Amino acid sequence: MRRKIITTSDGSKTIHIEDWDEHYHSIHGAIQEANHVFLKHGLLFYYNTFHSEKREESFLVNILEIGFGTGLNTFLTLIEAEKLNLNISYTGVEAYPVEAEEVKALNYVELISQKHATVFQDIHATSWEKEYHITSSFILEKQQKFFEDIDAEDTFNIIYFDAFGARVQPNLWTEAIFKIMYKALKKNGVLVTYSAKGSVRRAMQAVGFTVERLPGPPGKREMLRARKMCS
Repeated sequence: MRRKIITTSDGSKTIHIEDWDEHYHSIHGAIQEANHVFLKHGLLFYYNTFHSEKREESFLVNILEIGFGTGLNTFLTLIEAEKLNLNISYTGVEAYPVEAEEVKALNYVELISQKHATVFQDIHATSWEKEYHITSSFILEKQQKFFEDIDAEDTFNIIYFDAFGARVQPNLWTEAIFKIMYKALKKNGVLVTYSAKGSVRRAMQAVGFTVERLPGPPGKREMLRARKMCS
């Protein structure tokens, strides 16, 4: 499929799939969307809910990203985790990895943190299907597979559900997929996504999630956060 690099409203780049008229990130701001949906309402929500200031040991968070894509969510998460003194085990799943030339055209390092330039390169340079210590506190494993082939159980604290939209890939937003996500999460796990479609919310609820609507990032009125509320 034909793809090109475009600039979104906050100045950050993303990839446009021309045949689908679909983008990897919001055209209203790739970085803004990632920070709002996945960092603010995912990682920081989980941290603020379950982290205790009395804990002396490092706080470990296991994250699954559905749609590794450009590595933007991974990059932002690593930087935020450094600020919070978090240990992160991060699994990024992607069926069709971004090409190296496309990665070179992205401007995330320039806009987010130039001192982490090597880190961003390492995120993309590491081989698939292997664990790597990107930093001393951030382990990354990229898995090239279809989302329906995920077989993890009680493994992750947070899921970043960043698949292409239901308009172009409705099969990724079904009860069958969210059942896999529910199974993959640990007790009290959190799933966040930019989508706010009623059909998506109902599919999540049907498999056991407790779902809330939240204010969306620029250009979107709402987004969803789902929780695996186990007694």
